Amino acid sequence: MKQYLEMVHPRPLTGLVGYLQGMVKGRLWLKIIIAMIAGLITGIILSPQTGLIARDTAEILGSWLAIPGNIFLGLIQMIVVPLIFASVIRGIASSDDLDQLKKIGIRLVIYFLITTSIAIVIGLSVSTIIMPGNYIDTGFAEAQIDVDELSANGGEESDTPGITGLPEVVVSLIPQNPLGSMVEREMLQVVLFAIFIGLALVAMPPKQAQPILSLMGSLQEVCMTVVRWAMYIAPLAVFGLLAQITIKVGLDALLGMAVYVGTVILGLLLMIIVYLLIVSFLARYNPLHFLSAVREVQLLAFSTSSSAAVMPLSMQTAEEKLGVRPSISQFLIPLGASINMDGTALYQAAATVFLAQVYNVELGLPALLLILVTTVGASIGSPATPGVGIVILAMVLSSVGIPASGVALIIGVDRILDMSRTAVNVTGDLTACLVMDRWVGGKRTAEEERMEEGNRNVKRACDNEDVVCDES
Repeated sequence: MKQYLEMVHPRPLTGLVGYLQGMVKGRLWLKIIIAMIAGLITGIILSPQTGLIARDTAEILGSWLAIPGNIFLGLIQMIVVPLIFASVIRGIASSDDLDQLKKIGIRLVIYFLITTSIAIVIGLSVSTIIMPGNYIDTGFAEAQIDVDELSANGGEESDTPGITGLPEVVVSLIPQNPLGSMVEREMLQVVLFAIFIGLALVAMPPKQAQPILSLMGSLQEVCMTVVRWAMYIAPLAVFGLLAQITIKVGLDALLGMAVYVGTVILGLLLMIIVYLLIVSFLARYNPLHFLSAVREVQLLAFSTSSSAAVMPLSMQTAEEKLGVRPSISQFLIPLGASINMDGTALYQAAATVFLAQVYNVELGLPALLLILVTTVGASIGSPATPGVGIVILAMVLSSVGIPASGVALIIGVDRILDMSRTAVNVTGDLTACLVMDRWVGGKRTAEEERMEEGNRNVKRACDNEDVVCDES
């Protein structure tokens, strides 16, 4: 297997970064912010509270305005599973050092569990200290929102397995029906399936593995083409979605949620500071240079609300601006996009405490520990798609006896928080790249790996092949 691993070299995902560079140069993030403001203003004007139009008419207009947003969400959600599946497989094949893969795998799991736990503790802490739930008039907020819509947003209560059910949960991680896991978007099972396929491919003779790796490369390119199409309507999508939700809940309800929004954003900023400390003390890298290097990825992730959609740019940033070895970034970034969701975990913890305060549910130390464990499990393997945090939150709520209908209270401001926590998620992936590059290393320096990859790109162009095999 080690011999074959050194012979096969698929084209890295960074080759598709051109699909995203135009969005960065075109300042998509600025267009998104303008669209957010315009959507809020439009929603306020059309809101029944202004008395300009009837409620039924306003809601119909909101549904029409939200069509581009629903199309945008559908396109991104459609490509995430195949994109991550293909990227994990090719990420494994891109490494030519089996020892490096083993070291990354073990240390990465420990690192992700620690940072996710830190994020959850921060989320619990800021909500407990600020107590944003005390600023909410529950009766007014619930009157503004149709709770029946929760079924469409995934707000159904879920049973949380106890200790006696953990063996079945562990066994269920191995997907007996991989296609079913893909349909249900069970990302942890999908990632494990992709890892098994990737390891099996690098254990095969390169000429036999080459066709499937080439197919995965074509699948990546198809997915990034769909991402590019989706980004054309992203500003219009954000405008329509915010206009629709503002029409439904009204300005007063949104203003009432301002303290909650500020609490979550404060928590996310604190998590960024944690990353800077990790970068400084563990990776031995200048934190200010790190912030400057990752700015474009953060802005694009904020615009797309999907860490999977910006993977090519994340890889390019890790390799060219942060000096990470390509063999590490090409394996870690796709993996992190599906199982490293620190921003989402922090948001779920903060939202759970917030809703507990709204519904006067007492959360003692056992309940907080249960939230910690449940949120870690829920955030690992969640799809890297817009709005997924609000879907998973219902399961966390039910674990501590908070009504899942409380999700209705925070739907109105979830779009802003979704974009913010995605920016934190990709920052966490890039931080992990720096740490693993220093902890694990490789047989060659990052510069030597990039030079070798450049030579292979020349060979790919000459041979018109997506996957280069050293076997004669």
